[in-house]
Amino acid sequence: MEGDRKYKFSWNLLGNLDVGRPNLGPVSRLEVYRLMQFCLRDVLEQKLGTEKADEIFYESGRLAGSQFYQHLLAGFTDFHEFIKRLQEILKDMGIGILRMEKEDLQNCSFVLTVSEDLDCSGLPELDYEICVYDEGFIAGLLESFTGKPFVVKEVDCWCTGDRTCRFTADLLG
Repeated sequence: MEGDRKYKFSWNLLGNLDVGRPNLGPVSRLEVYRLMQFCLRDVLEQKLGTEKADEIFYESGRLAGSQFYQHLLAGFTDFHEFIKRLQEILKDMGIGILRMEKEDLQNCSFVLTVSEDLDCSGLPELDYEICVYDEGFIAGLLESFTGKPFVVKEVDCWCTGDRTCRFTADLLG
């Protein structure tokens, strides 16, 4: 089955934007990202159910976090330097503003926030958290840095009335 896959992820799929978009460059409107995300999520939910759609979004985020780490953050051995560089990259790329609220390095347990994030900042209140992709993304980043599996859960979200998204991250198990 592995050899039959048409869309196996590769960093090369991001393309050479200097060549492919010489006039428009790498920047696009946030509405375009959200249009793609929420339409894809809607179709997945219709076809597979909410639980399966969330599982797919989490695993997609996890893969993206792992790839993001490998291509933009690999080589860091100090946790604080890793987080500092991650904060810079996320802000520079317009992904969000990351802050560490609590860290327990000995037990690998963290609370972090992402403000002005791509997924939900500015959306109406929905009474439930929606940043499942972000949960996976953070898990993929932490797993790549530590070499240990994490479970990440959003506990506060713009869509639940908070003005930042807050996540807990703990070792799996």
